[in-house]
Amino acid sequence: QIGSEKMLVPKLRFKEFNDEWKKVKINKILKIKHGKNQKEIECINGKYPILGTGGIIGTTNTPAYLKESVLIGRKGTIDKPMYINIPFWTVDTLFYSDVSSKYNVKFIYYLFNTINWKKYDESTGVPSLSANTIENIDVNISLEKEEQLKISHFLSLIDKKIELQQRKIEVLKMYKRRQISYFFNKSTSYSTCLLKNICQNISSNISLSNTENKFGKYKLYGANGIVGTTSSPLVSIPYIAIIKDGAGVGKSFICESNSSFLSTMTGLVPTQCTVEYLKIILDSINFSKYIVGSGIPHIYFNDYKNEKIKLIPYKDQLKLSEFLCAINIKIETLNSKLHILKNLKKSLLQQMFI
Repeated sequence: QIGSEKMLVPKLRFKEFNDEWKKVKINKILKIKHGKNQKEIECINGKYPILGTGGIIGTTNTPAYLKESVLIGRKGTIDKPMYINIPFWTVDTLFYSDVSSKYNVKFIYYLFNTINWKKYDESTGVPSLSANTIENIDVNISLEKEEQLKISHFLSLIDKKIELQQRKIEVLKMYKRRQISYFFNKSTSYSTCLLKNICQNISSNISLSNTENKFGKYKLYGANGIVGTTSSPLVSIPYIAIIKDGAGVGKSFICESNSSFLSTMTGLVPTQCTVEYLKIILDSINFSKYIVGSGIPHIYFNDYKNEKIKLIPYKDQLKLSEFLCAINIKIETLNSKLHILKNLKKSLLQQMFI
């Protein structure tokens, strides 16, 4: 502090820097540039990426910008800044930036990750931003480029660890898919039957607003996994919960025995197979063809219960289930480490920026 005034500095800082940060408008740091339609420049196997808010959507040999840049969505996904250090083209739903040479571009990318972009949403429908709005946002920033470089380098190391962890998870998931395929191909003895012949459908009337769910000792599942507790379980053995209403419709996951699920889900209890095998079967079904409703999407068990499925011998199911349990534990362990790394990055962004 200087007198009674508090200095504008981050909570966490490299000890060699002590100058006060400054509040400036983004237009003093960079200029926002508009993307353009890619039809005339798009080509197969081009050298450079064409980017939309969801990532790479094509390639070109005619980049719109040659230097490194920070990208931010103009429409749609507006709260996921991107950093790129190779020539690129952006479509009209994605802004790119021309950053002043006074600033480290990667540092600006991390600074953008600390902004609550949804606060500046200018639409009542699809989220949207304007270049003028972005450029007039006030941010706190170090004017020492060496400090910017050190912060960006440090956070880049965290990002590399996150990327490596994600790659490990993807490799394991790929291995899992290959092994499942191997089990199916190896088992030459199988029967064909309907989905309804190997499981029982169970419905629920539980909602999160029910007071009985707040003080129970049994786990309650929702679309994102465990969402609370309930006083009595609906299912006494492991089973599958499937999202039947709203976002993620058709997504399924294995639930523990002696638990319940929300009314937005449906429960499938295995009767002629292992729960892991039932999950494999459900993952192979194209639930999109069973969606009904013009507003909130729905699927109903009666519509997909007659799906024809391949039933391998029970002894092969057990072997497959044993493998899946082991591989799932490894994936869960890696996911836990990934979660820790992401939380670490989030904490660092909060402490290293103002």
